[in-house]
Amino acid sequence: MKFLLTSAGINNNSIQDALVDMLGKPIAESSALCIPTAMYGHPWVGPGVKAWQFISGNSENSMVELGWKSVGVLELTALPSIAEDRWVPLVRETDVLLVAGGDALYLCHWMRQSGLADLLPSLHAVYVGMSAGSMVMAPNIGEDFVGWTPPNGGDETLGLVDFAMFPHLDHEMLPGNTMAAAERWAAGMQGPAYAMDDQTAIKVIDGAVEVVSEGHWKLFSP
Repeated sequence: MKFLLTSAGINNNSIQDALVDMLGKPIAESSALCIPTAMYGHPWVGPGVKAWQFISGNSENSMVELGWKSVGVLELTALPSIAEDRWVPLVRETDVLLVAGGDALYLCHWMRQSGLADLLPSLHAVYVGMSAGSMVMAPNIGEDFVGWTPPNGGDETLGLVDFAMFPHLDHEMLPGNTMAAAERWAAGMQGPAYAMDDQTAIKVIDGAVEVVSEGHWKLFSP
């Protein structure tokens, strides 16, 4: 699977060009499934109007509203209650998964419970994450980002990439997300860790990592 891990969606030309290159065809010819699940676990963004804005393509962060050939909704909390043959073929046939931000540990829990986590490595789709939707791919997220508490505790996530992410660096609405805070966070992480602002994304294909940015970012090596 190919990963485009963003801080705040497809919000500049460089990130959008990277997405089109990964798809291998225009957005207008590509099918998408949006996954809002992470939003429900975070008190700032769900449930309610912001989840609707994401799904309907009326959010501030461009993902669903890019002009896809088709867009469907894949709600992970519903999947354990329906047969796999109802949803697995749909996921296998789609070109891109658009995964909203919110709470990374809540998202990780439902990715595992739903069976999507086991399915992801075999997919040919492009996985586009935003904030928590990106962070969930890391081995862990760090104590700073623990909100919703998983049944077994801890901050472990899926580990489908070998680095961690600190999103929304220097965001005007998040005064605590400074480079100094990112450095303290990175000091507690076991592996490579990226601090990235909302104009930055990380592209991963076959394990090769490339930063796509019109803003600023920093790699902290262990």
